[in-house]
Amino acid sequence: MKIPKRIQPLVDDGLIDEVIRPLMSGKEAAVFVVRCGTEIRCAKVYKEADKRSFRQAVQYQEGRKVRNSRQARAMEKGSRFGRDQQEEAWQNAEVNALYLLADAGVRVPQPYGCFDGVLLMELITGSDGQVAPRLNDVVMSCAQARQDHATLIQYVVRMLSVGLVHGDLSEFNILVDEQGPVIIDLPQAVDAAANNNAQWMLARDVDRITTYYGQYAPELLDTHYAKEIWAFYEKGELHPMIELTGQFVDTTPDADVDTVLQVIQAAIDEETERRRRLQDAS
Repeated sequence: MKIPKRIQPLVDDGLIDEVIRPLMSGKEAAVFVVRCGTEIRCAKVYKEADKRSFRQAVQYQEGRKVRNSRQARAMEKGSRFGRDQQEEAWQNAEVNALYLLADAGVRVPQPYGCFDGVLLMELITGSDGQVAPRLNDVVMSCAQARQDHATLIQYVVRMLSVGLVHGDLSEFNILVDEQGPVIIDLPQAVDAAANNNAQWMLARDVDRITTYYGQYAPELLDTHYAKEIWAFYEKGELHPMIELTGQFVDTTPDADVDTVLQVIQAAIDEETERRRRLQDAS
């Protein structure tokens, strides 16, 4: 096939020997099956910001660190240099997350490097050598659903234990091979400690996968893993080997509305008295 323009430099540099075929095109990138020597891999070509349909990028980038203050200022101003730096940070976030999560025991594709907006990584395949299907295309038994759901909840815990939340986890970015689920698509992964959206993103990730597996194992729909996981995280007690129950009792006391109103009224009265004294003094 014709070599895509963004991949041509990697071919010229000998990093890719052949572009075999397109694999998929998503909201943030197009993926191609490529040959690198004797290895069949995939090349993820990130789309430019104005061509991506990932609308919530700002929420995901909150709290991301940059190398120096010049880059930070440029990104804030939205200059051309700043936009370039923002794109580089967006792409590098996935590479960094892949390495970090692999070390943490989360099944993700092995990365081989990101070169000018093209991420080379492992191609996940089945025993027949074909590309592994997405979870959305897999039919399973109740027992398999419970097992794979438990595996993904464990991966969510391992991710959060190293400070990351996927942020867009669903049946569309999970592949399934003979060994179970493999998590993909991580450029939007967020720093749980630095991003104010991390808690609800984690809850959405867990709710999505629970709802999907709940089609096959309805009892999963009565679980509350997201709240349980976040509670352990907030207390500093979350670790990769923690035993979860899927149950959670919210012990946060209800707000005492009468007391809150009294405090507000007291503040109003105090401000009124302050203004009166200022007026008398003048």
